[in-house]
Amino acid sequence: MLYSLPFSFLQLTSLSPTEVRAISPTALAYIGDAVYELFIRRYYLLPPSRLRDYHQKVVACVRAEAQAEIAQELYPLLSGAEQAILKQGRNAAVGGPRRTNPVTYQYATGFETLIGYLYLTDPPRLEELLAQIKLDPSTSNSA
Repeated sequence: MLYSLPFSFLQLTSLSPTEVRAISPTALAYIGDAVYELFIRRYYLLPPSRLRDYHQKVVACVRAEAQAEIAQELYPLLSGAEQAILKQGRNAAVGGPRRTNPVTYQYATGFETLIGYLYLTDPPRLEELLAQIKLDPSTSNSA
């Protein structure tokens, strides 16, 4: 039996401001984490490689330390509203893994919150910011 999705998955349409305000910063970070990892996985998909090599490249990019660094590099490029979203996510981050400095974890969560927010509200702006991330071009041909 086929089911109908309540939203378009592959052709994303932006949510309204009212809908987005109903989503917590941690829920936005949850979505942002998945979106960013998919972006990184797609980036390293070519040239073909072994799964272990793909995994190592992806993990290096999606670690909290790497995300926190990217958040700080992108911060000057963000609008005031985008900076506020990043700060909301950063301030909502509590706990975190023991291996990670709490401040690093907070910035990584803020980055994921911003990614989730833009994915749901302004995909072209998300692509614009993702294009600013300095990934190692020698390891991928798909950039």
